[in-house]
Amino acid sequence: MITFLEFEKPIAELYEHLEKAKEIEVISGVDASGTIKDIERKIVETKKELYSNLSAWQKVLVSRHPERPYTLAYIDGICDKDSFIELHGDRNVRDDKALVGGLASINGEGIMFIGHQKGINTKMRQYRNFGMPNPEGYRKALRLMKMAEKFNRPVVCLIDTPGAYPGLEGEERGQGEAIARNLFEMAQLKVPIICIIIGEGASGGALGIGVGDVVLMLEHTWYSVISPESCSSILWRSWDHKETAAEALKLTSKDMLKNKLIDGIIKEPVGGAHSNVPEACKYVKEAIVSNLTKLKKMKVDKRIEKRIEKFCAMGVVVE
Repeated sequence: MITFLEFEKPIAELYEHLEKAKEIEVISGVDASGTIKDIERKIVETKKELYSNLSAWQKVLVSRHPERPYTLAYIDGICDKDSFIELHGDRNVRDDKALVGGLASINGEGIMFIGHQKGINTKMRQYRNFGMPNPEGYRKALRLMKMAEKFNRPVVCLIDTPGAYPGLEGEERGQGEAIARNLFEMAQLKVPIICIIIGEGASGGALGIGVGDVVLMLEHTWYSVISPESCSSILWRSWDHKETAAEALKLTSKDMLKNKLIDGIIKEPVGGAHSNVPEACKYVKEAIVSNLTKLKKMKVDKRIEKRIEKFCAMGVVVE
């Protein structure tokens, strides 16, 4: 059963007509192929129209779609078959299930993948802590990055989190220090780093694995220091103004590219990544392969220098 968002009501209605037409064809034996094709064509046209004019808040909703692919789905869809070997634990506290990582290969080339994992149903979301890592998650990520550096393997980070876990135990174990340490170490990592926002990119939870030579966003994702709901609750003491907050935060991929906070946008299939996962994986794979080819041609020192300069220039205004 397909899950439709509130603004997708016209698409939902067309799908209802499509199911009825198919049902009538089966029951009555009357050829309804012409009608079915017309409805399918109308569905594609409606999707194109709706998704070409999404507001900032609607893009936030799409990024949170329950059927949207997460890190493990992308790894499965873009890597060589059976090449992914998941690595566990930070060698200090425990294995954080909200942040996964391991070695895999694309076209025979070894790559270290690290990313947030939310879970595909209620039970798995609880198991994955809704994609909100604890400090040990970021320490695991750093351990894997250092391993990649040791064996000269590029790093690909897939970002999709509502934020780092804000609980007391996370703060007790040094949440802020763990994220800060990752920023410091990633800025100087000797191997190429590609960071891709595949869903939500909220606050330090996203930035903790977000320092890279190339930072990309999927078309219908968001990246911001704070979520629209939290921003609304701070400024207006309620969530009622979340849509206004979303517009003001300039958190969409187009806004981020315009403000030179990311390096590019990866297009999504018509109707969002959740509507055609294999196609979405294809676009992500193409982006990874093309950017790695460019990054590997650069000398290590030059690549690190450019990476540091890029992040140091963010937010700097010269009059």
